[in-house]
Amino acid sequence: MDAIDRKILSILQENARTPLKAIAEQVFLSSPAVSARIERLETAGLILGYRAQLSSTALGYQIQAFISMQLEPSQKPEFYPYIQSVPNVTECCCVTGDYSMLMKVCFHTTQELDQFINQLDRFGRTRTQIVFSTPVESRGVPVPEDEL
Repeated sequence: MDAIDRKILSILQENARTPLKAIAEQVFLSSPAVSARIERLETAGLILGYRAQLSSTALGYQIQAFISMQLEPSQKPEFYPYIQSVPNVTECCCVTGDYSMLMKVCFHTTQELDQFINQLDRFGRTRTQIVFSTPVESRGVPVPEDEL
């Protein structure tokens, strides 16, 4: 990966809908050359996919929260398929510390959040933090300046 690839990654991470022509102008290559580089970056697993970033509040999800949960390793085969099936869970990570799972969720109401937490009780103890504001939105990962 060279400086041009890193610039392409930065441009796409900022706006995945940036036209090839605009990217080509910024990196001083032809559109076909940029297209080939993007395909190579996808094949190499550096680009995993493309998404639109949606406004949860505009879609009626007034409650965002982080839920920490203690989960016994033996419960993972049951828990993972369950949590993957819940669309309100926008992210779930296995973490270190007092709790083994950290989930980011969004719900329309606190009642819906409460019902979900009650469903989680079968897996382990939980701790919930409701989000008041988000001064830094999800913004992707920094693209390194030097070679990977």
